[in-house]
Amino acid sequence: MSGDVKTYDARFKYLSLPNVRLERLCTGMLWTEGPVYFPLGDYVLWSDIPNNRMMQWIDGVGSRVFRAPSNNANGNTRDRQGRLVTCEHLTRRVTRTEHDGSITVIADSYAGKRLNSPNDVIVKRDGTIWFSDPSYGIMNDYEGAPADQEQENCNVFRFDPSDGALSVVADDLVKPNGLAFSPDETVLYVSDSGVSHQDGGPHHIRKFGVTDANTLTDQGVFQEIEIGISDGFRLDVDGNIWTSTGGGVQCFAPDADLLGEILIDEVVSNLAFGGPKNNRLFITATTSLYAIFVGVRGAI
Repeated sequence: MSGDVKTYDARFKYLSLPNVRLERLCTGMLWTEGPVYFPLGDYVLWSDIPNNRMMQWIDGVGSRVFRAPSNNANGNTRDRQGRLVTCEHLTRRVTRTEHDGSITVIADSYAGKRLNSPNDVIVKRDGTIWFSDPSYGIMNDYEGAPADQEQENCNVFRFDPSDGALSVVADDLVKPNGLAFSPDETVLYVSDSGVSHQDGGPHHIRKFGVTDANTLTDQGVFQEIEIGISDGFRLDVDGNIWTSTGGGVQCFAPDADLLGEILIDEVVSNLAFGGPKNNRLFITATTSLYAIFVGVRGAI
């Protein structure tokens, strides 16, 4: 790879490419988040949270506004039917955009109380929807609207579309944030970015075993993030974690060894694999959307 990349472990040489460079695809946003790639249209969607809009980038075409207002949308993913699933700060809900463009509310309350501000979301192969619910969107006007926190904790939730049940799967994180499954879905990784508003708070990625019943077993801290926080992350087909940090993107092996990193001058929020071969890393970083080809495919 270019000078934007540092290698710390020989394994990273097989995950990177010697002749590629980091590209800035577009800029001019306030705080980018939640990238997701759609193979059918060969495009990327992401959120520009403070500007209350979602953006779209199409290779060969460029960027344009996809949705405005977006209810201060944050994290996005696609479900197994290719539909957009979105976390909305302002409305404190998770929604699904149907193929006809209509909006379905997945979840906006739990135990009779409003959610905090859903942040990041993923979909398991069985169709269940898992999302984090920290309080960032109700703390000020920049990414949502000030409001009282009604939930006792900042939880990780699981929604089962087969019966409409919403369940808490983890309730002991300070600010649960990014989350992703291992390729075989036996492990769930969840970042805790509590240090953002708590002196000495957590700035790590937790690891949980996933049971056959879709409950979690705590396996402790997977990795501490030394610079900044792990805001969002994704895994490749080999189980390596590519995560945002204060200095760019770091890649950790399944054994938690730091393999390498992609250096970026802006604070990175999140990333997603995409492209026709799922080997292009799309990175949201403060004001911009970046991309770089890598030597491995994303897990999904």
